[in-house]
Amino acid sequence: MSFLSNLMGNKKLSMPSAHDALPGREDPIATATGHFVSGRSLKGPYPEGSETVLFGMGCFWGAERLFWQLDGVWVTAVGYAGGITPNPTYHETTTGLTGHAEVVRVVYDPARVSFAQLLGVFWESHDPTQGMRQGNDVGTTYRSAIFTNSEAQLAEARASRAAYQAALKEAGRGEITTEIAPAPEFYFAEEEHQQYLAKNPNGYCGLQGTGVSCAIAPPATGS
Repeated sequence: MSFLSNLMGNKKLSMPSAHDALPGREDPIATATGHFVSGRSLKGPYPEGSETVLFGMGCFWGAERLFWQLDGVWVTAVGYAGGITPNPTYHETTTGLTGHAEVVRVVYDPARVSFAQLLGVFWESHDPTQGMRQGNDVGTTYRSAIFTNSEAQLAEARASRAAYQAALKEAGRGEITTEIAPAPEFYFAEEEHQQYLAKNPNGYCGLQGTGVSCAIAPPATGS
């Protein structure tokens, strides 16, 4: 994935305008119906009381695997959010002309895994100070983001950013660039990208944290 990023050059380091964005399409692109690991429906219905959040951490292949392994997470899916182009394809997003970030949709049971625990995994598993990149993956597609689905999530995400920024500062690290906002439209990625690392165990995963702990909640555990 980093090869595609570098191929496009610096034009991917800034968000496109509505005028420059690709037109996309009216209908959703084809994707999987069930989760490759759990068999659960990607699009629901979900159990009563479930909550949903979108996390952008760079390449969505490795990020998704982190969350589907957690006890209390009902289902995960990868897709695109935070941009302009409706129903984009993967190759359209790699041009930098859709404005979307690669994100993981996490549907979870808050009685079994708290939002604070999910935030802890998010902050510790990537470098949220890198702007429009994550490691060797360069471009707007790979920016750090949290897209929330309630006022409570939004407030907690912002508070966690402040707490983690203090920990990063103490460790001599830079400023957090993570975008935190109410969730925009989520577009499911193609079937080949869903649970990619379960289908391709030796596939690419460029996630790398800062090594700075996020002490906002007890650690989440795998299922």
